[in-house]
Amino acid sequence: MTMPIASLSRISDVCLLVADIERTVEFYVEKLGFRLRRRAEGFADFHGQGVTLAAWELDHINRHTGVSNLKSPRHAHKVCVAVLLDSPDEIDQLHAELSAKGVPFYGAPQNYVWNARCAYFTDPDDTLWELYAWLDGGPGDYHDEQP
Repeated sequence: MTMPIASLSRISDVCLLVADIERTVEFYVEKLGFRLRRRAEGFADFHGQGVTLAAWELDHINRHTGVSNLKSPRHAHKVCVAVLLDSPDEIDQLHAELSAKGVPFYGAPQNYVWNARCAYFTDPDDTLWELYAWLDGGPGDYHDEQP
């Protein structure tokens, strides 16, 4: 019997595939405040809480592994990185701080039907980011059955 991958390991890294590693490092360090952890040709990762955020230049991974370096058209999102904050007020505060640094948001923070206050922005490669905090009542029912 084969074990599902989810039961064999935990997700340790989220690696964004990017067009220009220098531009990506600058954005994540200068605008979002990440601390650079490792830097190599075509690759960088950042200190984080739990899951490591990494960036790998598409042409670099292609040269070394044969993985396709086909780039998505602008504004075609392939992933959304979600960051849970402690309170809805923090969403508004962070939105103001990042907007002042030139981070491109889709609009002002809003309360959504899934009972969260959220704000959405993109990085230079159009990776979609969500900042969210649960409103009163939290996320609602989970329908998972725990063994």
